[in-house]
Amino acid sequence: MTHTEYTTIREMCDHYDVTPRTLRFYESKELLFPKREGQKRLFTRRDRARLKLILRGKRFGFSLEEIRQLLDLYDRDDRQLTQLSKTYDIALQRLADMERQRAELDEAIDDLKEQLDWGAKMIATLKQKEAAA
Repeated sequence: MTHTEYTTIREMCDHYDVTPRTLRFYESKELLFPKREGQKRLFTRRDRARLKLILRGKRFGFSLEEIRQLLDLYDRDDRQLTQLSKTYDIALQRLADMERQRAELDEAIDDLKEQLDWGAKMIATLKQKEAAA
């Protein structure tokens, strides 16, 4: 991607591995604000930075509303303290949620392995009985 003042929708899609539909969706949700030249959308450096944060937030499981609130806090004149503090708080909550989900998933995996072991033993026993008959 070129580092000119503006980036086209195609360059954004190629660089960030998103679809034009995704970019239009984020624009409709007022998360991105590309400059318009007729039908053409031109994304600024600020839009590129915001998209990076959006994609990172989505990867971590933040809702679009949480991401919007965090991006809106960036415009405050407190050297990003409010934004960073709020992001940190939400990230701590999200980490706790992810760790809880992982624990639940680990438990389910262990249960399924036990059931598979039981199933394998039952199949082997039934095959032995069938072979003996």
